[in-house]
This record gives sequence, structure tokens and C-alpha cells, in this order.
Amino acid sequence: MTIHAEGLVAIVIFYLLILFVGIWAAWKNKNSGVGESGDRSESIMVGGRDIGLFVGGFTMTATWVGGGYINGTAEYVYLPDYGLAWAQAPFGYALSLVVGGLFFAKPMRSRGYVTMLDPFQQLYGKRMGGLLFIPALMGEIFWSAAILSALGATLSVIVDININMSVVISALIAIFYTLVGGLYSVAYTDVVQLFCIFVGLWISVPFALSNPAVTDISISAKEAIYQSPWLGKIEPEDKWLWADNFCLLMLGGIPWQVYFQRVLSASSATYAQVLSFLAAFGCLVMAVPSVLIGAIGASTDWNQTSYGYLPPKDRDQSDMILPIVLQHLCPPYVSFFGLGAVSAAVMSSADSSILSASSMFARNIYQLAFRQSASDWEIVWVMRLTIFVFGALATAMALLTGSVYGLWYLSSDLVYVIIFPQLLSVLFVKGTNTYGSVAAYVVGLLLRIGGGEPYLKLPPFIYYPGWVTQERVHHLTGDVEHFVQQRFPFKTMSMVASFLANVAVSYLTKYLFESGMWSHKYDFLDAVVSKHSKEIMDKATLVSNHDNIILSEMAPVKQVLGASLAGTFTNTEILSDDGASSPEAFHNED
Repeated sequence: MTIHAEGLVAIVIFYLLILFVGIWAAWKNKNSGVGESGDRSESIMVGGRDIGLFVGGFTMTATWVGGGYINGTAEYVYLPDYGLAWAQAPFGYALSLVVGGLFFAKPMRSRGYVTMLDPFQQLYGKRMGGLLFIPALMGEIFWSAAILSALGATLSVIVDININMSVVISALIAIFYTLVGGLYSVAYTDVVQLFCIFVGLWISVPFALSNPAVTDISISAKEAIYQSPWLGKIEPEDKWLWADNFCLLMLGGIPWQVYFQRVLSASSATYAQVLSFLAAFGCLVMAVPSVLIGAIGASTDWNQTSYGYLPPKDRDQSDMILPIVLQHLCPPYVSFFGLGAVSAAVMSSADSSILSASSMFARNIYQLAFRQSASDWEIVWVMRLTIFVFGALATAMALLTGSVYGLWYLSSDLVYVIIFPQLLSVLFVKGTNTYGSVAAYVVGLLLRIGGGEPYLKLPPFIYYPGWVTQERVHHLTGDVEHFVQQRFPFKTMSMVASFLANVAVSYLTKYLFESGMWSHKYDFLDAVVSKHSKEIMDKATLVSNHDNIILSEMAPVKQVLGASLAGTFTNTEILSDDGASSPEAFHNED
């Protein structure tokens, strides 16, 4: 294997540019968002809440437009059994941003939270916040590992350099500028990275389309030439599976700290909504070149190219179709522009996920659960340490784990099944409590894990209606792998069951304790009786002061109020503007 000098030069120049922008953003905004109290930690987490529309729109778009997004979209368009009909990510994630902007951005931003877990810890207590931190952390870490792994494979295809070296260097650069500047560095580098993605891929598309080995993609969209049409189709027996996956993308794309970190960094609740809508449009625009590259791959006679007579799908390299098209259908100097695009996409997602995970740990686990009296300086250093630790963990997984994507699929399902219904409950359902939250957690986890996960070779112990046994043939080895495919929309069903369990158990325990049918001494979570009596005596707390977080112990936040959500459906315990339940009110009283 030869190392392409031009490709290495392109990578070095690009990485130096990103590093320079990250350090410059940190220096330019070193005192931004740090008020009289000197809250440097909040500035790192949410950028001082002064991210503007231009930078905010780019960094919100980069939330989902990463290496997995552009590579995965191209892969599904290319795959013969799937096609554009199954490339759900562009529309699914765009709609998740629209739904998030319409219903979730304003109530979260108007209350001035710092992380997504804040409302859970206010209402359900620090222990429940710690439990919910687990799937949230898994999602962020596995996502970072998966896209770093994809980057290493991509660079090895185009530049023929060592995969491990490319992964480590990329991760180190992303970790370094995230350490230095926090959200400011991440946001400003996202602007450069998204620009590189857009330009790099669009430069490549015309060259790939004009390659003699490529048939007109408008013909191959509907006619089988080298493989089945790339538009694809949804078979009747797969319609519920398709709908289940689409709901997972649309609703499961909301309860991520990486999304709410951008929402909470906006200068107002209305700005947070606008940023979500801009990002939804950006997601659709950024997916177009990936769709075209996938279509080009499906329309190519690979025997006429330097790739060889076997197409990528017969070499089990469908997931690498984007870099393969760049490498074998474009001139070398053009493919290096595309290489920069892929590298940019990966780094724009990896840095965001690492920062999100460290923010949740530093605030919701370290500060609110263990060290309410921690100084701002202490929180900053905990964040910096965990940025390095979580970055190193994601890098190690990318290098050592062969099933990173399987881990990410499972963790993203858990975010959808466990955290989304809890977020619905805590924001929009009045009266839910810790008992309901625990029940919802257990029900969602059991129903999802029970369905199995083929990517991890995890067999199901719950066989939902319509399940079938499928086989996957590994073309290179000839091995045949059998697995169970659940065609019933069990992920969405698990999410709904989790939500109903929260509501039902919450109201049942509230009735049993308050009616006297259960003795007050059995309220061991202090979620009903203690909370109720405490609020009667002193409205200064929202939850009990034994195991739960007292509102006056919440780190102070700056509130920018937006228009109220539909009050009838809003959980007023979390969103009330009453001074007695507002974190800011207690900060001011102090």
C-alpha cells in the first residue's frame, strides 16, 4: 500500500485549520458569558447563552450532520435491498429538529436549564438523574466511537494510511480544542467543518457523475441495470418496521444532550426555536450530495474502474461507498477535497458528543449529586478531566471494538425508549413522581432488550408478533449468519409503554399514599408524602431534601423567559414562573 503525499498534505492543512479556528474561538470568547459571579463552567457548557443565529444555525446542524449521517445516507441509497426509500436519516432527523423546536426548545430554554438532565433531577431527585445519565452517556460515547471508527476506515481507503493513526490524531485534535474552548470552540469549528462538508462533497459529485463507468442515475433510479433501482421500495410486510425506525429517528433524535446544549446556548427561547428550524433545513440540504453519491455507486459498472470487477456490496464494503466513489470515480485532487469533507463531518460530531457527556457528568453527577458546594473552578477542571477521559474512551472503543455501530444502535434505542418518555412526563404531565420514573425505566429497558439486537448478536427473549428468521451472507468468507428480525414496531411500543408506566405508577402511588392505604413510612424515595408535606410547610423546595436536589442547591442559571407553552398540558411543577419554584428566585434571595 502506498501513501498518497497529496492526501497527507490535504489532511495536515485541514487539521491545522480546524485547530487554529478552535484555539482562536477559545481566545476570542475567553471572557464571554462569564458574569459577575465568574461562572466559567456555565460558559463552557452553554457558551454564555449568547450564541447568535449564524454560528448557532451551523452548530445545531452539525449536531446530526456527522460522519455517520453522510456515510450512512450514501450507504442506504446504494444498498440493493433498501435504496432511497430506506434512507430515513435526512427526513427523520430534520423532523426531530422541527418537533424539538415546536415543543421542547422553548420550555427547556425559558427555564434556563444548563443540561438536559436538570428537570429530571429537580422533579425525580439525584438518584434518578444518575440512572438517566447512563443511557445518555452511552449514546454520546458510542456515537463518538462509531464515527471515529468510520473516519479511520475512510482515510485508509483514500490515503492508504494506518487506520489507528488517523483515528488517534483526529480524536486528539477534537479533544484539544474542546478542552481549550468548550462550546465556543465546538461551535466555531462547526462553521468551518460544515462549510468543508458542503463544498467538498459538491465538488466531487459532478466528477463522479461524468465518469464513463457511471450510467445516468435518472435511468438507474427506476430500472435495474447493475443492481436493483436505487429509489428502493417498502414491501408491505416491512411497513411497520419502516415506521418504527422512522419514529425512532424523529422522536429519538430529541432527548440528546448534544441537541439541548445548543438549545440552552441560545440567547432566548425564541432563538432556540429558530435555530432548530434552521438546522432542520440544513440537515436536508447537507444530505443531497450523499444521496447523489449513493445513487452514483448503484449506477456504476465497477469492472470499468480501478476498484475491480466485484462491486462494493459483494465485498461487504457497502458502508464505505462514499469514500470508494471519491477514490475511484474522481480525480485524486478532487477526492482529497471529499476526504476533508468526511474528516470534517466526523470531527464536528465527535467534539460535540464528548463535550455533552462531560457537561452532564460535571453538573448533574459531580456537582448536584455529590458536591453541591463545589466551586466554579472545581467544576471547570472536572469538565476538562472528563472531556479527556470520555474522548480517550471513545477513541479506545473505535480502535478495539468491532461492533461499535451495534453498540450505538442499541444505545440510541435506549435513549428513545427510556429518556424520551421521561422527558415528555417531566415537561408536560403534571403529577409524575420518582416511583413512576423508576417503573418507566425498568419497563422500557426490559421491552427493548427483550427484542434483541442482531448487530451485537444479542438474541431476543421476547418474540413480538410477526418476527421472522433472516440470514446474512458474508460474501468474503461465505459464512451465513442467522438472526431474528422483529417486524413489529416494538421500539415505539416500548417507548409508549414506558410513558404509560410512568403516568400510571405515579398516580397510583400518589393515590395510595395520600389516601392512607399505604403507610407514609413506606415512601422510601420521599417522592409523595415528604414532598407534599414539605411544600405545605415551605414552598422553597420542589423536592425533598433527603435524597433529592433542593432547588436552592441547583447551580445558578440566567433566565430568559419566552412565551409560555400551552399551559393546560404543561407540567407546572417544572415550568411554573412562581418565584417559589424558580431556581433563579432562590439565587436572587441569597
